[in-house]
Amino acid sequence: MKRELTSWYSPALGKDMPVVTYGDFGFALLLVPTAAADYLEYERFLLIDTLKPYIESGKVKVFSVNSINNESWLNDEMAGEHKAIRHNQFNEYIFNEVIPFIKNSTSQETPIITCGASFGALHSMNLFLKRPDLINGVIAMSGVYDLHEYSKGFNDDQVYFNSPMDYLPNLNDEWYLDKIRSSHHIHILSGGGDYEDPEASRKFAGVLYNKGINYELDIWGADMKHDWPTWRAMLPYYIETRF
Repeated sequence: MKRELTSWYSPALGKDMPVVTYGDFGFALLLVPTAAADYLEYERFLLIDTLKPYIESGKVKVFSVNSINNESWLNDEMAGEHKAIRHNQFNEYIFNEVIPFIKNSTSQETPIITCGASFGALHSMNLFLKRPDLINGVIAMSGVYDLHEYSKGFNDDQVYFNSPMDYLPNLNDEWYLDKIRSSHHIHILSGGGDYEDPEASRKFAGVLYNKGINYELDIWGADMKHDWPTWRAMLPYYIETRF
């Protein structure tokens, strides 16, 4: 399996940001880390190994980026408004730097699907909904789609506009809605076991339904906990059966 490490100085974030790429061909899967983790997390917890057959066959090319959650929502020393500013800088990094990098590494026509587990699920969904002209779909695993779960009581416009449970019900711009509705890959997955919150997935699916957006909601069994064995089962199954 081909594996490449790339890094560049991000103007949006003011620091070097590494990206690891796996494979040569296929649609682009953009992995966003969980909570305080890094760009090698999905490799370290063996999820990349579960995708190896699809990577080596040219079905998917995987791109995994670094998290800056420790510099935003998980930084208890930072004021809430500064957390939101840093988070928006991360969004700009993805839209203006990572997406062009993916296109240059594949082609302008290559579909891009964001994907993440836990906090990464919220980010993945948010990135897709904010730029459905750049991102073609999302696989969100074990997510909670309300940013207030992480903002520790802080609320302002930027929390609102990065919290899909808040802004999507009020989104009426047909430019966005048409592009979101055109996606065939909005997959909302959750386990039903310990530390999972399937009700959060059901609530968000209800928001999508009310906006006329097609989606797939898949709640797995009570044996599927909020942990890596669940995500190592979910993601290859979806790559195999939905793409």
